[in-house]
Amino acid sequence: MRAEREVPASERRDEPGAITGPARVREEDIEPHEGLRYIAKLFKALAILLVIMLIAEIIVGIQQEGPAALATLLIEATRIVVFAGLLWGAGDLAVIMIESNHDLRATRILTGRVAYRLQRLIDHQIGESAPHEEAGPPPDVPPQVP
Repeated sequence: MRAEREVPASERRDEPGAITGPARVREEDIEPHEGLRYIAKLFKALAILLVIMLIAEIIVGIQQEGPAALATLLIEATRIVVFAGLLWGAGDLAVIMIESNHDLRATRILTGRVAYRLQRLIDHQIGESAPHEEAGPPPDVPPQVP
C-alpha cells in the first residue's frame, strides 16, 4: 500500500506542508506521448514514400511513353506533392500538439507552486500579525456589524 512505504516529500501532493524545498516534477506529471510521436513519424514516412514513388512513376512514365507522358505526369506529380505536403504538415501538427500539451502541464505545475508559495506567505504574515490583534482589524477591513 502507498501509506506503508516511505514517499519522498517532493512526491507528496496531499499534505500542504509536505514540500520542504524546491519541488521537482513527478514522472506522472510528464506523460510520454509515444502514440502521437509514432503517428507524426508515420505521416512523415508516408510523405517521403509518396515522393519516392513519384520519382519512380516519372522514370517509368518517361521510359514507357516518352515525352508524351509529361502532361499526365505533371498533373499526377502535382497531386502527389500536395498530398505529401499535407501528410508532412499533419506530422508537424502532431508534434505541435505534444509540445503545447507539455507547455500546458508546465503552466499547471508552476501555477500550483505559485499558489502554494503564496499561501505559505499569507500564513506566515497572518502568523506574525496574530499577537497584535488587540489593536483591532487592519484599516482597510470594514468593521463587523452584529
